[in-house]
Amino acid sequence: MEEVEVAPPRAHEVRIKILCTSICHTDITFWRQEGIHPSIFGHEAVGVVESVGEHVREVAVGDMVVPVFTAQCSECPDCLSDRSNLCSKLPNVPGSMPRDGTTRFSFASTGEPIRHFISVSSFTEYTVVDVTHVVKFDAAFPPEMACLLSCGVSTGVGAAWKVAAVEPGSNVAVFGLGAVGLAVAQGARMRGAKRIIGVDLNPDKFEIGKRLGITDFINPNDTGGKTVSQVIKEMTGGGADYCFECIGSTSAMAEAFQSSRMGWGKTILLGVVGNATPIGIPSHDIIRGRSVIGSLFGGIKPKNDIPMLAQKYLDKELELDEFITHQMGFDEINRAFELLTQGKSLRCIIWMDGARENGV
Repeated sequence: MEEVEVAPPRAHEVRIKILCTSICHTDITFWRQEGIHPSIFGHEAVGVVESVGEHVREVAVGDMVVPVFTAQCSECPDCLSDRSNLCSKLPNVPGSMPRDGTTRFSFASTGEPIRHFISVSSFTEYTVVDVTHVVKFDAAFPPEMACLLSCGVSTGVGAAWKVAAVEPGSNVAVFGLGAVGLAVAQGARMRGAKRIIGVDLNPDKFEIGKRLGITDFINPNDTGGKTVSQVIKEMTGGGADYCFECIGSTSAMAEAFQSSRMGWGKTILLGVVGNATPIGIPSHDIIRGRSVIGSLFGGIKPKNDIPMLAQKYLDKELELDEFITHQMGFDEINRAFELLTQGKSLRCIIWMDGARENGV
């Protein structure tokens, strides 16, 4: 743990007191990279507005909010279009705030600046984010459930609904049954998919997968010498209508593509790869009607879609509780990292000091 200074918010910015945060595989992927330290990682969180800068009208001090890693300015061509959720007015600026390229973090002992992480930086008691990266929540909404909607669950459900637009009666294959993959399964089930095949090396994922929509499970180590794509083609009579890669592995991306049906199969790439390794897809395979599409945040427009997902949870249409496998204090964050890297947790809710005990 390090003591840091968190500067006041500037114009269009909000300083947030974090209530709880959680760890996503994306945090681990970037944490392991060289050249981006010192950084404050973390991007799944919920908190309370502590102060606001000039020109902030959307939220006020005391509001419960979720910071998100994609902006929504609601003014640029991308934000105004249904075809994109990537704000072109305020694209992510690695390591800093989006409007002026500076940081709000520094070491308390030396004054050395600390980098921001994808516009959120939630592994800290206080953070500063641009108001375009903030979604307001009703104060009565359970904060740990709001935390889940800031990345993983929204990404998976959104990918099934908005990117793939899964059709009733279709066959779906999900590669990687972490939080994103299981959220894809839930979203596909809600869209009426007939068969949802989960692919994972961890057999323990099948039980929770069944509760969230997985109908069949494939362990790549137990396929009798066949490739996963061969098994899926046999199970579906030619390949899945929709394949989702939720691992961040280029080999898994290629295998997901090979598992899709000739003619109309669609492969959606959600996993974050930590390097620039290309994906191997033969041109004669893709020319036969199959397609590949990448997706950031599952096509979710945060200010429009996250409140809708929150309402679906309140209406008992969307399951969130199943994703929380552990809860602990901020001082145990290293244990939370270990649980995730060992495949022993889906989402670990990390509470800041006193937040859980105070009933917020």
